[in-house]
Amino acid sequence: MRDRVLAIVTVIAQYVLEARDIPSENDLVVELMEAGYASSEIEAAFGWLEALAHQPPVPSEAGAPLAVPSHRVFTVEEARALSSEARGFLVRLRSLGILDDATQEEIIDRAIEGSDEEVSLDDLKIITALTVFARHQSEWHREVDCLLDEDWSRLYH
Repeated sequence: MRDRVLAIVTVIAQYVLEARDIPSENDLVVELMEAGYASSEIEAAFGWLEALAHQPPVPSEAGAPLAVPSHRVFTVEEARALSSEARGFLVRLRSLGILDDATQEEIIDRAIEGSDEEVSLDDLKIITALTVFARHQSEWHREVDCLLDEDWSRLYH
């Protein structure tokens, strides 16, 4: 079910990322149900997005460097829930200064929340992009595109 909920979240995020007109909630639910998603999956996706929307954006000074990156050790539960590629992705984002400690912790919490199976790199990229989008709404577009495309050089230019 987790993969299907993330797929729904991705569909909704694509409307936003592509700056398309977002249909009404009812129209979107009908579209998703016609695509074969269950109402429980759709409700879970909307709940996940609503939780993100209610988080206050993190104030940041444009161009201000993040604190010196710390070295995080994953717990046994986190290591089991996140694939090695997903853990490596998080470590890389943190070591490059793209994520701060609080954002990294939030991503990890969301990824392992209710997870019955291992979280893949692709799933973690979606969670990361949506979390960064929710936390830094005014600066989101370029960073989200770079994260999804793994184009690290664009983050520095």
